[in-house]
Amino acid sequence: MSHLAIHVELLCKRYRVGERERYFALRDVITRLVTSPFRRSARTSSDILWALRDVSFDVQSGEVVGLIGRNGAGKTTLLKILSRITQPTSGFAELHGRVGSLLEVGTGFHPELTGRENIYLSGTILGMTKREIDRKFDEIVAFAETEKFLDTPLKHFSTGMQMRLAFAVAAHLEPEILFVDEVLAVGDIEFQKKCLGKMQEVSKSGRTIVFVSHQMNQIRRLCGRVLWIDGGQVREQGPTGSVVAKYESASLQPVDTAGGQSACFRKWTIGGEDNVIRDGLREVAFHFQLRLSEAISQGHFGIAILSDTGSVLAGWGFDNLDIPDGDQEIVLRLPFLPLRPGSYALTCSVFNKGNNLNGGRLMEQWYALPPLVVDTPPLSHPQDRWAGIFNIPAEIEVESLSRR
Repeated sequence: MSHLAIHVELLCKRYRVGERERYFALRDVITRLVTSPFRRSARTSSDILWALRDVSFDVQSGEVVGLIGRNGAGKTTLLKILSRITQPTSGFAELHGRVGSLLEVGTGFHPELTGRENIYLSGTILGMTKREIDRKFDEIVAFAETEKFLDTPLKHFSTGMQMRLAFAVAAHLEPEILFVDEVLAVGDIEFQKKCLGKMQEVSKSGRTIVFVSHQMNQIRRLCGRVLWIDGGQVREQGPTGSVVAKYESASLQPVDTAGGQSACFRKWTIGGEDNVIRDGLREVAFHFQLRLSEAISQGHFGIAILSDTGSVLAGWGFDNLDIPDGDQEIVLRLPFLPLRPGSYALTCSVFNKGNNLNGGRLMEQWYALPPLVVDTPPLSHPQDRWAGIFNIPAEIEVESLSRR
């Protein structure tokens, strides 16, 4: 346990639908105890929502762990419990080290106080001494880029300015454990890159980070391990590449196949092993196994790779194929396929043309399962919306034109 930063065991959190969590004075607690035997609750079991249920995991000191899942899965609730903002219904969590939390813009700030005063307030809440804050003050201000507004009340700050200041305080005051919850989506692209760089710097110093993001490129770049929260439970945990790929694959919905039953795709693999591309800059071989009840004459085989929205990212078609009936394998070789990491739908079709001059008869269109998974180190832009579809290495140089 000496190397554990976080130990979570059977953590549960229950809410009543439509009821906000309240905080009571001592007299309220006594009154509730006295009157509770005489009250009849109108609530039913259907009013209960389990935000977390039996969540257990460990995080080692110095680890950077990603927390992924769809909206409402329980990620923020989990971080609020770990940050001691709210109490669990049952179970427990042990944290070994000073904690810094960045869960919402302006958390720990007071709107009537100036930026300068809020740096000291937030730092004190994080458990820092005035001397520690003094030592880091200039770095915080420079990182947040709020020098001109230090003596302005926080309520006059834009959301982006509050975000920059909040992140700067949490990251620079050296917490041993740092929780970050999707707050980078608020800042502009340059600031997001700056924050990612700072978190990488923090992680290399041996501190522990738990990072929530819907940007899978950010998760891949920063995190060595990932927890996938689904419906308030840990659905999967493990190495970043494999867990993120399963999470992305789950969002791809299988599509009904079209055509007759004369052809049947049985399975597909890459390189005869699994369905994962681990190096898209080398040759990639797709293997498709079919069972044909009739021979194909002058046929056509088509394959396309689709995005999660159904857009065709790449496609190939091959004509004049003669394929005997029975069990067959089609191998498609590509010199490289540098797609950015993620999961993709794969669709294949077989036409039997024969003497048909109108393009032939569709024997089967198949949406391959499982999806195609690309599990390679991300080389493109850290923001998903700017990363495009390719994962191609690049180098940049700056040359002075005046020296030529």
